[in-house]
Amino acid sequence: LFRSIKGVVNLPNGTGKNIRVAVVAKDENAKKAKDSGADIVGDKTLIQSIEKGEINFDRLIATPDMMVMVGKLGQILGPKGLMPNPKLGSVTDNIKKAVIDAKAGQVEIKNDKDGNIGISIGRKSFDEKKLLENFKVVFENLKRDKPSMFNSEIIKNIYISGTMSPSLKLSI
Repeated sequence: LFRSIKGVVNLPNGTGKNIRVAVVAKDENAKKAKDSGADIVGDKTLIQSIEKGEINFDRLIATPDMMVMVGKLGQILGPKGLMPNPKLGSVTDNIKKAVIDAKAGQVEIKNDKDGNIGISIGRKSFDEKKLLENFKVVFENLKRDKPSMFNSEIIKNIYISGTMSPSLKLSI
């Protein structure tokens, strides 16, 4: 048996990817999102484009007042892993912080049905120090959120690999 793991962590060196952030907000929150660097900002027009299948973003952030409208997109956004979730910080009134975190390299940690966690901690071009810092932050975050995992024999192995390369087993 394994425990469900779900959360987000801010990597100190980012992931090396350019994340496109869309924000569903209106009025003052929409202005804050634009000023914070969101790539796409809208309310009804953005929701209508998502309904048509125009999904040209990597993260979707929404304000709580817009979740009534965004909730109808669950069939489209859910399977793609883009549905905003308050527990993951993508449904918030603090739009500025959410956009800045998403752009800076915030990643979602979750396990699959077999209990494995797959997470990107950087690029192959990153130096050893940056990758190690990112790995330590992920590991410390898991240790803080799920201490029972580290007190038992649940963690069997840790592997690290590039996208299309063999993996290396790390000693715990």
